[in-house]
Amino acid sequence: MLLLALDTATPAVTVALHDGTRVLAESRQVDARRHGELLLPAVDRVLAEAGKKLDAVSDIVVGVGPGPYTGLRVGLVTAATFGAALGVPVHGLCSLDGLAYASGLTEPFVVATDARRKEVYWARYGDARTRLTEPAVDRPADLADQVAGVPAVGAGAVLYDTVFTGLRREAPEHQSAGALAALAAEKLAAGEELPPPRPLYLRRPDAQVPANYKVVTPR
Repeated sequence: MLLLALDTATPAVTVALHDGTRVLAESRQVDARRHGELLLPAVDRVLAEAGKKLDAVSDIVVGVGPGPYTGLRVGLVTAATFGAALGVPVHGLCSLDGLAYASGLTEPFVVATDARRKEVYWARYGDARTRLTEPAVDRPADLADQVAGVPAVGAGAVLYDTVFTGLRREAPEHQSAGALAALAAEKLAAGEELPPPRPLYLRRPDAQVPANYKVVTPR
């Protein structure tokens, strides 16, 4: 197995290469506005660091969100393109699951990422590998009673630490493709079927057609 992992569902543009046993190379750059510009150079950099060629990749895993539409689709389209060009399977994994796995926590906790619009994407976990709830998007204030004192990780928890009072600051704040790849490799080795690479948007795109927009067609 040589698994290429990508995730652009959060401000972190992250890529990793995993051989089924360990992470061979990883790149992570946090920049919410340059997903498309940073992703392909990161893939080249990771392959070069690992001393591998793209045609050696046997599987691709991509974070499917939840995340903002524009950033999320960069990773999904890139993964689909690589998969089609190489003729290899493309697997999806919830991006929150990667953050949870990287935390290494063995107790119940929550993961929260910044969803903008003063909201967070979040889910509950029984441990670092086991998600208990479907991902959701909510205003932090609406979650206060549910998450107060509960161990929490992720950039959303950091941003709203007065709500996520159980914040674990020692845990990773941003997504790691290395953790996503390790989780995917573990699941595949155990014979688990990974979900398809379908995006988890959870809400409509930020860009909207203006009200009363008039379509002008040539005569």
